[in-house]
Amino acid sequence: MSKQKSADAIVTNRRARFDYDIEETIEAGLVLAGTEVKSLRGGKASLAEAFATVRNGEAWLVQAHIPEYEFGNRANHDPTRMRKLLLRRDEIGRCERFTQEQGRTLVPMKLYWKDGNVKLLVGLGTGKAHHDKRADLAAKDAKREIERALKARQRA
Repeated sequence: MSKQKSADAIVTNRRARFDYDIEETIEAGLVLAGTEVKSLRGGKASLAEAFATVRNGEAWLVQAHIPEYEFGNRANHDPTRMRKLLLRRDEIGRCERFTQEQGRTLVPMKLYWKDGNVKLLVGLGTGKAHHDKRADLAAKDAKREIERALKARQRA
């Protein structure tokens, strides 16, 4: 039986940084059922449709998909149930104040193992407009072209 490394990623939300300007990240624990943990050990989950919210002074992860454990019984978990996020009171307050402004949201970025526990990296982000996304792609392409030119010049 192999022991998990300190921070093995289970799943990442690759569109998070493309769709949002992430200003800050917070590490949160998750309240999970036993079959959810077993399913996550298989490395299958999705954060594509997920978002985080603060309700009644508690932080929640909504619409994250953790598939049912294939060897589970009828007491298996609901794949898209709301899951409570474990944060300190000051972090919850900061998240709640952050989301009060228009266009700001809590974005689940990465689900990973840390010291045998499942952690979620939550980004405090502002949604990007369509032209911002195009500008980011153009800058990325320009950077790639510069790197290619430098590499070709070093070879010559």
